Amino acid sequence: MGHRKTWEKLLSAERPGAGSTPGTPERTAFQQDYDRIVFTSAFRRMKDKTQVFPLAKSDYVRTRLTHSLEASCVGRSLGALVGREIIARHDLQNVESGDFGAIVAAACLAHDIGNPPFGHAGEDAIREWFRSSGLLERHPLTAAQRADFERYEGNAQGFRIVTRLQSPANPGLQLTSAVLAAFTKYPCPSSVDGELDGKSSRKFGFFQHDAGAFADVARSTGLVERIPGTPWRRHPLAFLVEVADDTCYLIVDLEDAARLGFVSYREAEYLLADLAGSAASAQRRGGLHDPKERLEYLRAKAIGRVLECAAAVFLDNEGAILEGALDDELLEQSPVAVPLKAILQIAKETIYNARPALEIETAGFEVLAALLGLFSNAVEARAGHSRFTTRESMLLKLLPPQFLGYGGEPDPDPYIRLLQVADFVAGMTDSYAVDMYRKLRGFDLPT
Repeated sequence: MGHRKTWEKLLSAERPGAGSTPGTPERTAFQQDYDRIVFTSAFRRMKDKTQVFPLAKSDYVRTRLTHSLEASCVGRSLGALVGREIIARHDLQNVESGDFGAIVAAACLAHDIGNPPFGHAGEDAIREWFRSSGLLERHPLTAAQRADFERYEGNAQGFRIVTRLQSPANPGLQLTSAVLAAFTKYPCPSSVDGELDGKSSRKFGFFQHDAGAFADVARSTGLVERIPGTPWRRHPLAFLVEVADDTCYLIVDLEDAARLGFVSYREAEYLLADLAGSAASAQRRGGLHDPKERLEYLRAKAIGRVLECAAAVFLDNEGAILEGALDDELLEQSPVAVPLKAILQIAKETIYNARPALEIETAGFEVLAALLGLFSNAVEARAGHSRFTTRESMLLKLLPPQFLGYGGEPDPDPYIRLLQVADFVAGMTDSYAVDMYRKLRGFDLPT
């Protein structure tokens, strides 16, 4: 009975700030969340955001958009697989396995929506700029506010986008608490007292400005507090979101790398066949003469096996997950752990350090640092902290109104001002950031 009530709360369809707005049998609240995410400008911009290979010229290679769509498909299947058993175990009423699938799918769809240009290198570039710019030292920021910038996170930016920046008059998309909690793989702020254990504290999931919004989500879904007044343990379905993401980026990145020649087809086939195990028929594979088709076949079988193993581990450890006692890689002790690590090792050696990717990511540091510097200096000058030049006045006009305070002027709070500049730069696509950088530096003038 205890677990049934826990699950009923975890599956909350309440929309923070908007109350409970139940859907219909034809289109549930969680399916509405999926649709809301699809129609956002932030989601569309992921078509030109780096997955692994920045500014790739091949139209085959995945972007953040296609990766997110694929992860949502995997997440839907995994959520429904787990949900069917959870419903049967605890006799959940008025819940379908498809509800589990829809929650995980929506969270997967949005999981990378906060990534800045140039992928994880973009996050590093933003962190490094704030650490070295001297701006943080000029203002009386709290230690936690400084940590938001010094440890800048795309995950926290994503929570900010869906709860505040998209449709700011609402504010945000007003997604259900269940989807927002499953989306937040790291339910803690950037700065806490003492060290936290577990996978869910390795990064952070919301900025100080958005801490109240996440607290509402945590209360609505009944997330487990580590100790009173401190960060929370993960929503159980966040484990499934993580599996779907990891499965897609490891297996699919390997497929992309083979298509681009960074890994041989033979090596990729070997790795995926080992991961797929007996699910992949050697006879069926042998009948496919095109190496691309063999790889696609193995990719599908490998994903299927990973999902089966992930569901089994989740269900075997359901009690520990609900209590917050399990906070580690879900597949760490599963039969697919070793072949997944082998793929990860190859990815680190040959894919993520491929020269074309490194060259563009390195250039991304220059691009993002320049944009952050130009716009933050203009905003700070207008706020009265230095001489306001004609060029800074022109730069301020290039800053969209939603990234300024009331009346189109910089916000009087320096923490909010800096957050808004980061919002603007982080929301750019790879191409837009490069284009704006070239124009503002005078390398590419309109004719």
